[in-house]
Amino acid sequence: MLIANPRAARTLYPAELRAILSIDKARQSRQWLSHWREIAPVATPLHDLPDLAEALQIARFSVKDESARSPLGSFKALGAPAALVRQILRLHPDIDPQGVLAGRYADRLKNYTVVSATDGNHGRGLAAAARDAGCYCVIVLHANVSQEREKAIAAYGAQIVRIAGNYDESVQEAARLASAHGWQVVSDTSYEGYEDIPRDVMQGYGTIAAEIVEQTAVQPDTAGAYTHVMLQGGVGGMAAGLISYLWEHQGVNRPRFIVVEPVQADCLMQSAIQGRPARATGSVDSVMAGLACGETSPLAWRFLDTSVDHFATIEDNEAIDAMRVLARGSEQDIPIVAGESGVAGLAALRRLRGDASLSAQAGLDAQSRVLIINTEGATAPSVFRQLAGTSADEILQRQQQFSRKNHVR
Repeated sequence: MLIANPRAARTLYPAELRAILSIDKARQSRQWLSHWREIAPVATPLHDLPDLAEALQIARFSVKDESARSPLGSFKALGAPAALVRQILRLHPDIDPQGVLAGRYADRLKNYTVVSATDGNHGRGLAAAARDAGCYCVIVLHANVSQEREKAIAAYGAQIVRIAGNYDESVQEAARLASAHGWQVVSDTSYEGYEDIPRDVMQGYGTIAAEIVEQTAVQPDTAGAYTHVMLQGGVGGMAAGLISYLWEHQGVNRPRFIVVEPVQADCLMQSAIQGRPARATGSVDSVMAGLACGETSPLAWRFLDTSVDHFATIEDNEAIDAMRVLARGSEQDIPIVAGESGVAGLAALRRLRGDASLSAQAGLDAQSRVLIINTEGATAPSVFRQLAGTSADEILQRQQQFSRKNHVR
């Protein structure tokens, strides 16, 4: 399904939004995280896939590959750690922010506990950051988070709390535990009275947009390399973090933004229809675990409300097919390890280009230049192998062979 957002506008980035998320603050977070051992010292790859662009009948198709960001396996390595550093600075304004994740203040933080709900990747990022900072971490997991993802989080020293409900209920349980024990919630979704830390999480994601600007040499207030940027939904935080940066940098010349969600977890599409943060209409349960969210983050919605041009939903089988397309690669296209949530943009693009009416609605044609963000790699290797039909290691071997053959760095 595709709907146009009736409130989408092409304006300069509003001052009231810049006061919340800004390029300056994104640069600050990027600088702090650049010293963390869990972050790659170079930008993640921006791959052009010409064979896939030809198959989709567009001029350019690119993938920003966040699977290479960190051993944590996803873009979430940018959010929770940045938020943890900023929260610790609020408590201890005298410390050096670059020393937090280096463990220089572990003695001061050993009695400090952070807690969060997660579908997997956010919790893993928070657990790793808490371990390196020297504080204690509790992660609340809902019923549909796999044992494999649980073990990956626990490996960083986090205490795991399991509940029987869904993601939204795990968010409520994390808030309850924090209130009962005096812990600090570090969540990527906002709710009434809780916005500072979700803002900091979103600000961390600005690093992705900053690298895209640098890698494509986009000058301020110009249209840049892409006509369309397709972004994952979830609660809206990642989309808001990238959109805010690109909107501020490109102004009225920003690309067309399309946000993609599982059909059964359509909270952002419902927000666009209702004109306010809303709940999903479906079961929420999806193979795209990172996008299986039932409630829109009100803070993220402030940024998406007037900047997203279209909202699209996809089926689980379309995501699985897209995983296999990227894993396969081709003569000119490098194989990519892309997890089930990481391929949402490609899954939607394939659906839209397969329907002339939908393509026309989205402004897609033979001259379009489209960017997607591969937000995760094989964060649950056994699930990945089952869905992609091959292992991440096999894809990485073919990726290396492709790079040697084509002299790709």
